[in-house]
Amino acid sequence: MALKRGFSISGLNKNRRGGSRLPIVVVIFFCVLSPLMFFVGRGLYKTSSSTDQNLNAVGSGKQHLNWRERLALQHVKSIFSEEVIDVIRSSTADLGPLSLDSFRKNNLSASWKVIGVDTSVKDNAASEPNQTATVVKQEAPKGKDDNISDDDSQSGDTPAKLARRFMQQLREKRREKRAAELLRQDDEAIARLESAIIERSKLVDGAVLGKYSIWRKEMDNENSDSTVRLMRDQMIMARVYLSIAKMKSKLNLLQELQTRIKESQRVLGDSSADSDLHPSAPEKIKAMGQVLSKAREQLYDCKLVTGKLRAMLQTADEQVRSLKKQSTFLSQLAAKTVPNGIHCLSMRLTIDYYLLPLEKRKFPRSENLENPNLYHYALFSDNVLAASVVVNSTIMNAKDSSKHGFHLVTDKLNFGAMNMWFLLNPPGKATIHVENVDEFKWLNSSYCPVLRQLESAAMKEYYFKANHPTSLSSGSSNLKYRNPKYLSMLNHLRFYLPEVYPKLDKILFLDDDIVVQKDLTKLWSVDLHGKVNGAVETCGESFHRFDKYLNFSNPHIARHFDPNACGWAYGMNIFDLKVWKKKDITGIYHKWQNMNEDRELWKLGTLPPGLITFYNLTNPLEKTWHVLGLGYNPSIDRAEIESASVVHYNGNMKPWLELAMTKYRPYWTKYIKYDHPYLRSCNLSE
Repeated sequence: MALKRGFSISGLNKNRRGGSRLPIVVVIFFCVLSPLMFFVGRGLYKTSSSTDQNLNAVGSGKQHLNWRERLALQHVKSIFSEEVIDVIRSSTADLGPLSLDSFRKNNLSASWKVIGVDTSVKDNAASEPNQTATVVKQEAPKGKDDNISDDDSQSGDTPAKLARRFMQQLREKRREKRAAELLRQDDEAIARLESAIIERSKLVDGAVLGKYSIWRKEMDNENSDSTVRLMRDQMIMARVYLSIAKMKSKLNLLQELQTRIKESQRVLGDSSADSDLHPSAPEKIKAMGQVLSKAREQLYDCKLVTGKLRAMLQTADEQVRSLKKQSTFLSQLAAKTVPNGIHCLSMRLTIDYYLLPLEKRKFPRSENLENPNLYHYALFSDNVLAASVVVNSTIMNAKDSSKHGFHLVTDKLNFGAMNMWFLLNPPGKATIHVENVDEFKWLNSSYCPVLRQLESAAMKEYYFKANHPTSLSSGSSNLKYRNPKYLSMLNHLRFYLPEVYPKLDKILFLDDDIVVQKDLTKLWSVDLHGKVNGAVETCGESFHRFDKYLNFSNPHIARHFDPNACGWAYGMNIFDLKVWKKKDITGIYHKWQNMNEDRELWKLGTLPPGLITFYNLTNPLEKTWHVLGLGYNPSIDRAEIESASVVHYNGNMKPWLELAMTKYRPYWTKYIKYDHPYLRSCNLSE
């Protein structure tokens, strides 16, 4: 038993010793291989792969590897599986391959050097090849930890220490580089932001800033009209409940609502801001609120209230449409009516003219009216003051006034006034002549299609009959085309220039709403290239083209004209009357005017038939000759206006009307002498 016990104990001890060897072997195994694992990474995996393909090359071809590297290359494939090597490689991917082979390829920072020292080691028993010991050294001040001697490079732990130190320094360099890059990007972003803010501040107009001054009264309250809107909302609901109270015979509530509505109306008045309200407004709001609360308790019915509000909304929409039509009509009417001052001037001048003896009614230098060496102007107008500005501005900017001749045509009503004004105020040494359009006997309905159409019953019904579907009273659109000036032959006389001035070769046509700012004599020497009309084109990218003025759904228009053809401006046009006669321009005009008797080709006016008549016969002039839009466009560049030879107040806001744009009016008023006795007597002033 004792023997058995001893045998058992010794066997147990033997088992224990055998069992304790396995952990020790494992520890030694990993301690030896752990540095190798660090060096393997991606580069060693590639090297190990190539080793499998050519194992003999590892032993004999790569003589520069030391014994540790060769041992790792020979046994790494058998020790680790491909999955383990992949894990090691992915965990060091951001650091790059960590093999000495990569060191040798100079895959380091620019501050590192690779120094190779050749040493020969002879080992006859193992047939060891010549080896090259590689030492990596950084060109930097050597600290306590950075000193690497040649002896250390030969020690067993030198590659691991070198690699760890190198990786630590590499990480630090990368962090420093990334931090410097981020700081640089931040500085650049801040600089760009500051530049953008400075450029934006330069674009802010001081006048605009003034509109938002914190010292303005409206800025005291963030919602300066909140009280006004509250009162209006209360009145709307009060009217709703008033209607329901009347329906349900709530007489007491009905009377109270009526009283509160009248009080609110008196307090509100025409106020548009809280500052305009009467001081009693808060009391009225409180009283109205109490009545509305009572009405809600007694009368509120969702369906009824919704129906009443919808009905009120529809009524308001109808009122807005009606007011818009009325406003359009009144603006057109205001634009075409003659102000009292100009009407007074015309009447006084007419009376004084017919009191003059016949011998004093004649203008001097009448023999120059047919002189081809003069610069001749045609002006058709019934506005004395406007015509005087055209003539005065032309003469004041002319180099030699004696070489200019003005041919004025007006109607019977203003014929005496026009003559009297220029007899009293002759335009320097220029020649001037005034004619009455009603004395042109050749201009009759048998010759002129427009006159025949204006005398027709259909045209009279269009203008004057209320029951006509397109009459003025029906509120139809395009009211501007029903302007009374289209009934006057002064507006259509521009198509008969050779008949009016048969002995002239060239003539410059001017509207009465223009101002001349420079000498115009160079226009007579402009080469029109065989065309009849010289004019400034008005088309832009998509406007003022033929399709805006003509009806291209009509086959006659679509067949003969290009809808994208560029339009041009009446107002300052140089006409070659010789080519006019040769091309029979008046005959072309008559042909198209006859075809438009039912206004199917274009609306009333002179520009559409002008575009048709002079189609492919108009030579474009430089835009600086004629700048338009001073009668409707508030955003014309001042430099463009001042550099123009002629500025044109086309549009409704004529400079002689109260609705004229004040910033453009001085270009016109500078040519009027408001201290003239006739102007003072008629209260005409700037």
